[in-house]
Amino acid sequence: MKNLITQNPDILGGKPIISGTRISVETILELISSGMDKEAIIKEYPFLTKKQIQASVNFAAKLVGREESYIFDKAQNVTHEISRRH
Repeated sequence: MKNLITQNPDILGGKPIISGTRISVETILELISSGMDKEAIIKEYPFLTKKQIQASVNFAAKLVGREESYIFDKAQNVTHEISRRH
C-alpha cells in the first residue's frame, strides 16, 4: 500500500493521493460514500485500478484505527468516545 498512496506537500496541500495522480484518497472515499462502486469509479477515471481504489480504503481504515475516534453531539454538547476492541 505504501507505494500506492503517497503524500507530498506540493500536491493538494499534502493530502494523501494515489501515487502518480492528483486524485486524493478523500476523493475516492467521497465517490464510494456517494454510492459508486469500483467499476463505476474506474469508468469515470480509467487511469485508476481496483488495487489503487482498495489501497485508498485501506489507508483510510488504518488512519481511523490508529487512535480513539470521537463523535461530537452538537445538540447535547457531549463527546462520545468510540473505540475499536481488538
